[in-house]
Amino acid sequence: MHRKIVLHSIGGYRPEFDALVESWIQAGVAYVGVIGKDAAKLEDVIDELCVGDGENSYFILTASHPNESLLKAVEYAEYLKSEHAGPVQIVEF
Repeated sequence: MHRKIVLHSIGGYRPEFDALVESWIQAGVAYVGVIGKDAAKLEDVIDELCVGDGENSYFILTASHPNESLLKAVEYAEYLKSEHAGPVQIVEF
């Protein structure tokens, strides 16, 4: 799995999204940009799951792009460097 993800939300938030975010945390994902349905809500869910109970929090840089195209969101992700360097993976959910 890549360390940078652009999530294209087709169906919006569903409970199984939480398990997907947990898999990203386990894989060491550093950035998730969200476009599509419920983009801002999905970004909030990612942030909440990363904080958890505060004991074992994990940081993922997140951004929602509710009115942007997939191309623009990927371009933004590609622009990120240093600890966020690397290829971008597009995930549809």
